Amino acid sequence: MVESGRGLPDVLILLEHQPVYTLGRASSEEHVKFDLENPPWDVHRIDRGGEVTYHGPGQVVGYPIVNLKNHKKDLRWYIRSLEQVIINTLAKYDVEGTRKEGLTGVWNGEQKLAAIGLGASKWVTMHGFALNVTENLSGFDQIVPCGIKEKSVGCLNRFAPQGNPSTFFLSHHP
Repeated sequence: MVESGRGLPDVLILLEHQPVYTLGRASSEEHVKFDLENPPWDVHRIDRGGEVTYHGPGQVVGYPIVNLKNHKKDLRWYIRSLEQVIINTLAKYDVEGTRKEGLTGVWNGEQKLAAIGLGASKWVTMHGFALNVTENLSGFDQIVPCGIKEKSVGCLNRFAPQGNPSTFFLSHHP
């Protein structure tokens, strides 16, 4: 076992969750529109930054496990790097992805296509990003996504000019 993690490869776990709500370590319950004692789906408080979010079918969730000691010990740099990877991925589908000043994530116009919520321990990252691919966004109706009241959530399929990106991203969806 290598305690420092040096020399171990970075890992990316990609998956699609069953419907679930997660609240970051400093999340405010005022952004939840349902009774937490009787939620529509599972709710979990987790050790990541950010507010409440929804994960579910039609969304690609990535959990990069990266030892930043091997790259750059800077969480802001890492977040911007994740955003850039998502922006580059969207560009492959001729979809513009942008950043918004003062906000984390990837946007198209006023719609957030990808959320990022991170944690790190001893410079090893945990948690990651969620990219909305298909139009099944109804789980977001029960929350104020990421605590941002004045913006909405969008998906890749809505903006892709041709083809269906979900055939690539969600090819193993039952």
